[in-house]
Amino acid sequence: MSILPAEVNAELAQLLQALQSPDNSIRSQAEEHLQNNWTSTQPEVLLMGLVEQIAVSRDASVRSFAAVIFRRIASKTRKTASSENTDMFISLTADQATVIRAKLLETLVAETDRTVRNKISDAVAELGRQYADNDDSWPELLQVLFNLSMAPDAGKRETAFRVFTTTPGIIEKQHEEPVAAAFAHAFKDDSVAVRLAAMEAFAAFFRSLGKKSQTKYHGLLPEVLNILPPIKDSQDSEDLSKALVALIDLAEGAPKMFKQIFHVLVQFCISVIQDKELNDVCRQNALELMATFADYAPSMCKKDSSYTTDMITQCLSLMTDLGEDDDDAAEWLTSDDLDQEESDQNHVAGEQCMDRLANKLGGAVILGPTFSWLPRMMQSPAWRDRHAALMAISAISEGCREQMIGELKQVLALVIPALKDTHPRVRWAGCNALGQMSTDFAPTMQKEYYDIALTSIIPVLDSPEARVKSHAAAALVNFCEEAQKSVLEPYLDDLLSHLFQLLQNEKRYVQEQALSTIATIADAAEHAFGKYYDTLMPLLVNVLQRENEKEFRLLRAKAMECATLIALAVGKERLGADALLLVQLLANIQQNITDSDDPQAQYLMHCWGRMCRVLGKDFLPFLPNVIPPLLELASAKADIQLLNDDDQIEQMQQEEGWELVPLRGRTIGIRTSAMDDKNMAIELLVVYAQVLEGDFAPYVAEIMESIALPGLAFFFHDPVRFVSAKLVPQLLSSYKKHYGVESNELNGLWNATVDKLLEVLTAEPAIDTLAEMYQCFYESVEVIGRRCLSEAHMDRFIDAVSSTLTDYKERVSQREEDNEGVTAEDAEDDQEELLMAIEDDQTLLSDMNKAFHCIFKYHESSFLRAWQRLIMTYDGFLKSSDPTQRQWGLCIMDDVLEYCGNDSVGFANYISEPLLNGCKDPSPAIRQAAAYGIGVAAHRGGSAWAAFLGRALENLFAIMQVPDARNEENIYATENACAAIAKILHYNASAIQPVDQIIAQWIEYLPVTNDEEAAPYAYLYLTELIKNQYPVVVAQAAKVFVFVAQALEADALTGLTAGRVVAATKSLLEATNTNVELLLQQQFSPEAQQLIRGYFG
Repeated sequence: MSILPAEVNAELAQLLQALQSPDNSIRSQAEEHLQNNWTSTQPEVLLMGLVEQIAVSRDASVRSFAAVIFRRIASKTRKTASSENTDMFISLTADQATVIRAKLLETLVAETDRTVRNKISDAVAELGRQYADNDDSWPELLQVLFNLSMAPDAGKRETAFRVFTTTPGIIEKQHEEPVAAAFAHAFKDDSVAVRLAAMEAFAAFFRSLGKKSQTKYHGLLPEVLNILPPIKDSQDSEDLSKALVALIDLAEGAPKMFKQIFHVLVQFCISVIQDKELNDVCRQNALELMATFADYAPSMCKKDSSYTTDMITQCLSLMTDLGEDDDDAAEWLTSDDLDQEESDQNHVAGEQCMDRLANKLGGAVILGPTFSWLPRMMQSPAWRDRHAALMAISAISEGCREQMIGELKQVLALVIPALKDTHPRVRWAGCNALGQMSTDFAPTMQKEYYDIALTSIIPVLDSPEARVKSHAAAALVNFCEEAQKSVLEPYLDDLLSHLFQLLQNEKRYVQEQALSTIATIADAAEHAFGKYYDTLMPLLVNVLQRENEKEFRLLRAKAMECATLIALAVGKERLGADALLLVQLLANIQQNITDSDDPQAQYLMHCWGRMCRVLGKDFLPFLPNVIPPLLELASAKADIQLLNDDDQIEQMQQEEGWELVPLRGRTIGIRTSAMDDKNMAIELLVVYAQVLEGDFAPYVAEIMESIALPGLAFFFHDPVRFVSAKLVPQLLSSYKKHYGVESNELNGLWNATVDKLLEVLTAEPAIDTLAEMYQCFYESVEVIGRRCLSEAHMDRFIDAVSSTLTDYKERVSQREEDNEGVTAEDAEDDQEELLMAIEDDQTLLSDMNKAFHCIFKYHESSFLRAWQRLIMTYDGFLKSSDPTQRQWGLCIMDDVLEYCGNDSVGFANYISEPLLNGCKDPSPAIRQAAAYGIGVAAHRGGSAWAAFLGRALENLFAIMQVPDARNEENIYATENACAAIAKILHYNASAIQPVDQIIAQWIEYLPVTNDEEAAPYAYLYLTELIKNQYPVVVAQAAKVFVFVAQALEADALTGLTAGRVVAATKSLLEATNTNVELLLQQQFSPEAQQLIRGYFG
């Protein structure tokens, strides 16, 4: 029975028909009518009407389409009376919603067509998600789904689990037992489709649970795995693939639940991978399941008796599965599409899996089984075996770096002969291995094996096959990127003569690669490349002057890149008049770019940036042409699409440059290619602001307002937020250099900027990005300088810090909770993730501390009022068992002492004991921070700290007396203690007794040669002692000279300070008639002697 009048249903039926019209104009009018006359004005009538269309229409396509439109309308957002955005269906009154959802469930139960029922189930799942997300309930839904899961019709049973898959949140705690029973029953269902749907639903449900709740369902796992063998026996690849994908979901979330049956699962998956009767997708999914365990439970894999050996064997076997119908590589050699999509090929799956195994299990586990095969494969008469062996070396070298780097000579003995192999694809793979090793084993490859690498790869540039010589040139890019100029110089003639030959090759991709390789060599060789400038630059100019034929665009782009990198290498003077010619050519190319897919556009942006670095201020006349297209890219908005159904999602997955993000039960597509361009453009703005400084000021205000500040909150793309945080202080610096620090212009820009900077400190959700935001803030404060923050700004900063510290404490607490009762095996698997999380937190708090330092530096005691709101937090840090927290606490207290002068004594109760205890801390970093703090108390704190300083002397000497006090780990703590004693004796010695004895003791702990900040304090005090003719100094003139000479040799003393210290030391040597020539010869190298004599004359 219809609730709505017949005329309403009739109108809606007509509208649905128009919405499906093949005529664009009719369809557009219908969309507009739907929005204006239904969705915006009477959504409850529309949704009810759509449900009734589903219920009464005899046309399955109409019922299906009505269900799709229902889901789309129900998921739209709508403003409530309180101006909050909410989902459309949830915004309906309770009575309206109850009637509509009841009718919808009726259609789900009654529908007989599987396709239509699936569309209705998607609509039901959307409503279920909305209720779950809003902590509301839909009690009838669970009962209907339970009933459907027991229905005689297998299709209806499958439908029940489809809904569970998309909205597992509808299952409440009190239903755990019936849910487990329903799953157990479904896993034994007569219908394979129901069993698979139940597997997918179980995986989704399991992911939605907390770790403790998950354990209640571990007992179901054997039932899940029992589903697999019958499907494999039936040789149904598609169904087996679905089952394996569901298991991959489970393995990602809870790999350890498989522990008791892991070996059985390994054997089953290996049998699937081996079975060539199954399709490739199915075999690759079995491989992926096994690789997932390596990703998430490596220790479990290591302990299994056959996992590693079997997996490596299967990976290598898959890697030989290439070029099936192309034994002589004729087809491969003639193909010019070097970027041909091969990700779905078995050999690629094998390579990628080897890479993952190496990175997750490590070289100690992987190398033995791998190298038990590789030498045999390299000797095999089958070229595919040799190819696979070389690609395996490429795949594992990163993960096995630690073990392989000591065996490089033996590995190269396998790889180098392949560069002369009779088969072109093996030679190509040899180039690939050498290139990958050049990256993964840098700089050892470039320092110790450069001769064998270069003399072996250069002849391959003469290969008859274009693809092989091109790949040899690509391998040289990897080698040269990490090579020193001195290594490359002897080979430049040979390298470049071969590469110049490649520029004449008939294949355009060979020419393009040759240009990229030459550009890399120019970048590495720097001024040494000048010798080849006159030969190469005319060739490049010729390419850039060609007509803009479409097929030559990438070649011209590579020529631009090469020419500008050469310009950067040889410098402005060597370029001469060519600089202007090059810039004019770039401008001409820019004017003729009309197509959005022209690769020259992106290359051009980087080329302008390089020419700016080369020309400096001389680049200014070209800015009006360069900046507008750059600003257009940098201002790009996020291209986002809401994907409504599986077909759209599948289509988007096939397209490059898109990222799919799940969001509240739906999928959002974000066009990342546009985001990458935006990021690149902002990076180049940073370059222009850095290089042009004050001359960039005319563009600053617009860029700050429309690009930099909005970029800080561009949550669609993390790199954009990162680079925007780098741009803000550079723009402020440009304005400061142009207008001056006291100018109204700078003040106006800062006032518009600081509020946004403070806002993002509270809004940024990502820990690593938040660290960048704190860095942006303190670098900006550093640019503006004294008194740039008002009291309101300081309060907002402390609010942001309080929020950050609260979140930090919660993360620390959660890590401790997660670690309780964890086995050693689990802890090992989680170690890498845990260390990364801790490192992210340490970076964040380190950057936050730098922000505190900067504010104290420029605001001194006026910051104390706001800062002391956090005193108990930092007091807790000072007493923490975590050395990192103690160090953070001490560094903040050091800033209070350094910048707040006499006012710091008000915090003596919080500072004194941690400084004294810090001197005895096991951590050298904390001893250093404590020593530094005591030093600044002496220098800046005033007489109120005198008594404390008297107590501290003993602790400072203790720092310098630890075992190995001058080793790499301890030296900075030792030198800071030495400088701190000098500060006490110089600035605040009223409580020090007996001074002469302490001075004599202190001198024994010189020199200070590593810490450039500590050294001047120590040596200027030594200078004072010399001027005052202290007996202990006069009696040890030779030793004093050596201490000073050591500091000069280490560059710890420079400029005016070095001059004052040397002058005093010379007077001491003259007064005591001390000859230091023998000391110089005995204790210093010839180079150091020359340097020291330069100071002493």
